Amino acid sequence: MSPARNPGYRYRLQLGAEARGQRALGYLAARFDHSTPETWAARFDAGEVELDGRRAEAATLLAPGQWLEWNRPPWEEPEVPLRFDVIHEDAELLVVAKPSGLPTAPAGGFFAHTLLTLVQARDPEWAPMHRLGRGTSGLVVFARTAEARSHVQGQLRAHAIEKRYLALASGQLQPQRIDAPIGSVQHPRLGEVFAARADGRNSQSIVERVWSRGESTLAEVRIVTGRPHQIRIHLAYAGHPLVGDPLYAIGGLPLPELPALPGDGGYLLHAWRLALTHPRDGRRLELEAPPPAQLAI
Repeated sequence: MSPARNPGYRYRLQLGAEARGQRALGYLAARFDHSTPETWAARFDAGEVELDGRRAEAATLLAPGQWLEWNRPPWEEPEVPLRFDVIHEDAELLVVAKPSGLPTAPAGGFFAHTLLTLVQARDPEWAPMHRLGRGTSGLVVFARTAEARSHVQGQLRAHAIEKRYLALASGQLQPQRIDAPIGSVQHPRLGEVFAARADGRNSQSIVERVWSRGESTLAEVRIVTGRPHQIRIHLAYAGHPLVGDPLYAIGGLPLPELPALPGDGGYLLHAWRLALTHPRDGRRLELEAPPPAQLAI
């Protein structure tokens, strides 16, 4: 297992016209409001913030074109399962099975403890073509070359990659097609979160098969589009939120009071099967990641 303490990270951005005349503390506190102004002030006092390579003061006036950096010190990351299974690998494509609990890429306090870090330890040329939520297990596609990445991205845009999931939904879900646009909505705790929204982006999921599990339903779901949290939102929209989902309620909207953070586990969702054409020779690859025992058919 990798050390829990990472090496820290340098966040760097070039200032645009909106920064003109603003003071450094106010700019950072307004743009990155995940931290309070008092927290940002302490970072300035600790010498963590730099402007054009030199230590910045909280009252420093900013100008467009300058480079503003926050050198975040090393921090302890939550423990997660630091492993994956290789389902397919060749010179262009790598397809792995991610365990539930492991983030796909850095976000939300995770930097070193991610699937991306583990895969790039094998070869830094691998780039993920899509993401799974931290609590979702199953297939993730990586590509090595620019040509392979372009080919896979083209299939994603054309909805030509077939993706099937297994999900444990509450209640007695029936096979159906779910068309519910998805967009961002305001949340009192999270700021913005994706949810069902009438003016959102077109989104489609198809519940193809179901198996009754007492008061819940094991469902095979094929997604036509690939919006963030799509299956979680769509099944909730249809009246059957995933069992244990800490974020979405009936209607596909977020709970106002969250029992846990959105990235936390508790629900069962598995990226089970995936089919795409290979970027080198066009052959059809049909891949499968064995589901966890709770989702076995």
